[in-house]
Amino acid sequence: MSSMSSVAGLSKYITSLPRIRNTIIVMIIISFITGSVNFLLNSVYDYSIIEKILFGGLFGFIVLGVSSIISGGINQQGVNTLNGINFKIKHSMFLSLLSMSILSIILTLGGVIGRISGLILLQNSLIFGCILIFGFNTLIFWSVAKIGFSKSAIIGTFQPILILAIYVLFSFFTNTMGFADTGITIILKIIVGCIILIAAIYSFIRVAESPMKKNLGIGMLDLLSLFIANMNDGSNSLEKLFENIGEKITTLVTFASFKGKNGIKALFICPCVHPGPLGSIGGSNMPTILANKFDNFTMVVHGPSTHDFNPVAVKEINKIENAVRKGLENVEYSNTASKFMRYNNKKANIGVQFLNKGMIILTTFAPNGSDDIEFSIGLTMMTKSKSKCCVEDSIIVDCHNSFTEESGGVLPGNEEVFELIDVVDKIQCEEKQFNIKVGCYENNMNELDKNEGVGESGIKTMVIEVDNQRTAYVLFDSNNMEINFRQEIIDSVKNLDIDEIEVMTTDTHSVNTIARGYNPIGIEKKSEIIEYVKKSIKEAINDLEEVEVATSTEKIENIKTFGPNNSIELISTISSIVAVTKIIAPVLFLTALLIVFVWIFYMGTF
Repeated sequence: MSSMSSVAGLSKYITSLPRIRNTIIVMIIISFITGSVNFLLNSVYDYSIIEKILFGGLFGFIVLGVSSIISGGINQQGVNTLNGINFKIKHSMFLSLLSMSILSIILTLGGVIGRISGLILLQNSLIFGCILIFGFNTLIFWSVAKIGFSKSAIIGTFQPILILAIYVLFSFFTNTMGFADTGITIILKIIVGCIILIAAIYSFIRVAESPMKKNLGIGMLDLLSLFIANMNDGSNSLEKLFENIGEKITTLVTFASFKGKNGIKALFICPCVHPGPLGSIGGSNMPTILANKFDNFTMVVHGPSTHDFNPVAVKEINKIENAVRKGLENVEYSNTASKFMRYNNKKANIGVQFLNKGMIILTTFAPNGSDDIEFSIGLTMMTKSKSKCCVEDSIIVDCHNSFTEESGGVLPGNEEVFELIDVVDKIQCEEKQFNIKVGCYENNMNELDKNEGVGESGIKTMVIEVDNQRTAYVLFDSNNMEINFRQEIIDSVKNLDIDEIEVMTTDTHSVNTIARGYNPIGIEKKSEIIEYVKKSIKEAINDLEEVEVATSTEKIENIKTFGPNNSIELISTISSIVAVTKIIAPVLFLTALLIVFVWIFYMGTF
């Protein structure tokens, strides 16, 4: 679901804002420069160039800078008083900076045009700019603060009113800024201009959000504001909206349990539940949350599932845990397993290992790009492999380890579907069984983080030794892997004491909260990541001990997910909103701005 990941890319505008001090410094600089430039362009003032720069800079700083700094604090307090969300002081101050920058551009353009035409446009440019930033502020508050239209409009007036008020006071006390219009004319210009612009904004939002209200019963602005709250503070309030539109489904979880002399040594869990949609919402951090529910070493790999199977809330992960614990009560252990074997069919590649009465099938399309494998396809592979090889359980793992921007999910009707299903026919089921040893190691990779595509669980490695063949199962807590990085890792460990290796990712969407919507591991710091792999394999080998193994397949019943219907509905609705707004927004706002412009500059005397 690329749309979800594209939405995640918005977070770069939320999580990487400058410090308050830096924002204020930029305000001071821009306001001073704007004032100086306008005085230099205005030939009315009989000052020297130095005097124009200094006095104009003082004018800009006081009228634009001071008022914007003050409004940054007032706006934040106003939003908090009205129980709004998403507005810390750094956000409010940055919004004031943006608004002041818009006004500075308009004033400078007015100064340039006035210089060329010989007209004095400062006052009208200031009024036009203040009306524009009033509309801009109102739109932002309404969109992200969750305080409603009328309250947003009230708070949206603070900055432009402060600017105009300080402009009047500065003019009065310095006796340098004349007024081209009467007070009544100025007030009429402001009121009518604000009404025109605010009507355009209100109409735009109502039209834009009507499809989502009609199709899903949720407000577009509610969705946006709660999404931003998650990006800002990790708030899970968005889950309440998703719970209202979620669908209960029944899916599967398969797992292998390895029991040593001190009890269960390791769990290899493969839920057919998708770790999404993003951030900390729903099941996005499922691989870590589920693994932490068990006291032993636990790998949670990516089972066949798409965003249709995103849990709507973190609590839904408990149902996966319960299914695994239920299965653990009834499994029968044995100390036999087969060697690891590879098979391929066109682009589809699988690695197969038999464990007791079950089998693991690791699927990948590397070196070709791919994304999620749809549940029904995994279920078909599971059923076919169980029937062919006469096993009780087939653990189908989507290694999720070869990403490109063009990568698409493996969905019904794709040619990759038949490549996967047909490769099952190549499996040699009469594999000899030998005693089994397992060694484990995990490292949070604390030196790396989401910026490098690494989630909370870092790296987990399990080495399985069967008849002197050692196979390393390496799992990164990340969302897919940069194309060809898998092969780089495989090549880098050839000198280690292993015979086979497969590299997987959990597909955690907890890393999808930075500038890139998609954030596969391997884009940055490849050498450091490879060193972690080498260390994890060596440590896992040192941890080898004889174990018994058991496998199981359990149903996860009534887990509430996005569901295939609502998932498609949500994305198609968002797509339709984007398509409509691309047409409506420019036409509506440009028309409104043109009317306001004509109203202000035509009505006044220059």
